[in-house]
Amino acid sequence: MVATTTDPAQTRRPYLGLTGGWLTFWLTIACATDMSLFGYDQGVFGGVVVTDDFLQVHDLVGPTKTTTLSTVTAIYDIGCFFGAVMAFTIGERLGRKKAIMVGTTIMAVGTILQMTSYSLPQITVGRIVLGVGNGLNTSTAPIWQTETASPQWRGKLVILDMMMNIAGYALVNWINYGLSFHGGAIAWRFPIAFQFIFFFILWGTVPWLPESPRWLMAHQRVAEAIEVLSCLEAKPTDDPYITTMRNEIEFSIRYERENHTRWKDLFSRKRSQHDTKTVRRLLLGAGTQFIQQFEGINGLGYYFPTVLINSVGLSNQMARLLAACSATSYFIFSLVGVPLVEKVGRRGLMLLSTLGQFACYLIITVLLSYAESSPDGTKYASASIAFFFLYFILFGIGMLGVPWLYPTEINSLQMRTKGAAVATATNWLSNFVIVEITPIGIQNLGWRFYIIWTVLNAAFLPVIYLLYPETANRNLEDMDAYYRSNPPLLVIGDPDAISAKRPLKYIQLENEGVQMSKMNRAMKKAEFDTDESLED
Repeated sequence: MVATTTDPAQTRRPYLGLTGGWLTFWLTIACATDMSLFGYDQGVFGGVVVTDDFLQVHDLVGPTKTTTLSTVTAIYDIGCFFGAVMAFTIGERLGRKKAIMVGTTIMAVGTILQMTSYSLPQITVGRIVLGVGNGLNTSTAPIWQTETASPQWRGKLVILDMMMNIAGYALVNWINYGLSFHGGAIAWRFPIAFQFIFFFILWGTVPWLPESPRWLMAHQRVAEAIEVLSCLEAKPTDDPYITTMRNEIEFSIRYERENHTRWKDLFSRKRSQHDTKTVRRLLLGAGTQFIQQFEGINGLGYYFPTVLINSVGLSNQMARLLAACSATSYFIFSLVGVPLVEKVGRRGLMLLSTLGQFACYLIITVLLSYAESSPDGTKYASASIAFFFLYFILFGIGMLGVPWLYPTEINSLQMRTKGAAVATATNWLSNFVIVEITPIGIQNLGWRFYIIWTVLNAAFLPVIYLLYPETANRNLEDMDAYYRSNPPLLVIGDPDAISAKRPLKYIQLENEGVQMSKMNRAMKKAEFDTDESLED
């Protein structure tokens, strides 16, 4: 008799028969669409709020309405905050796929409310509902991508997803510019309604794609998890590499369950000797989102046409055109971050990006101050446009994607959904503050408003350098092993903690696991062959 191994992935042909790279490709299509929708949402209102018909229909015309207009724009971020809260409550029970489907459907309802709005209450409610769905989706999609990608592709794919965020942002800026020539209701209702293109893609792809194997295993669906791992890696279910991955994930789950920290005990002084620094990891992940927002990106992302009109003195159409051109260069240069995220690492990109942003805001502040005080101020104001463009480029290379990737890597499996949701909630609360104050700050402070972003970018540089360990080229389980070693708060003294390359100790540990799996497999096969020969 001959020993045979039945591979479920080969007999049932799940996921339309796709495995390996093609399966990862379609997972990336879904996650990238979700992030494109996110970018589209962030850019769409920048054109809407400078459209005369929208302002008249919703009684938002005039400088006395600036605060109300800011609130209508920013209230979306409050909805996103509550959506992020949903992600680590019902989202964790639903799973990654179902959470995205629910979030997408909620967004569709919010879009219908907005595109049919004829009153301030309706547009406000529509903004909140849309935000709830987006908060749920943006808390979930990066985790889904992270937990289904191979370590060597994980960072690139998440950065690619965020690059598509900018593609959505660029797309809507060009739509807004094109429709500015038409005017009327279509100039703002059509860009809002266009979001349904993204909804249809998500509804058509997410249902048949695989669930996160780590989520499945954490919910005792081990057989399904092994099948997903097998399909993602295009290997048999009993392959030593699949067995090693399963063992590593199971060990991390078991360790965290035995040594987990409850929400109410997170800040308690009582700690297990096996504590994996849950609070520190949570704060580091959320900190990346706080840093991203308070480096000033969404003061420009939501209001760049307004900034160019009020701070630089451009016409409405020229401001829209330059916003679209800036979004396009923003998208093109965000491609640079894809190869750099593994070579330079997460730390390196955050430091590089933040340093460049500091320099841009410093020069912008100086130029706009001269523009206000000099008789020939127009040339100084015009020169500042180049540094607004450069700011977007530098942000796109580093701080665009890393704050969405980092929380999914730094947190343990048991805290990954909660950690990503807390980080996303931090993003949206910070975002709300920025979006709320930007028009008011520009109106009341003029060029002095940009001093705030200059100082904050400078202040974040030592924070990143001293406190943030590298997560590039690590397995998710490597970070658990790192924090089980009780590392110091300051990371710069440990070369392994700040190296963009995977530390040798983790490579050796994984190789030992693979060799052990091969030995166990050989022993089982030998035992099986012996039993078969005895029966014969």
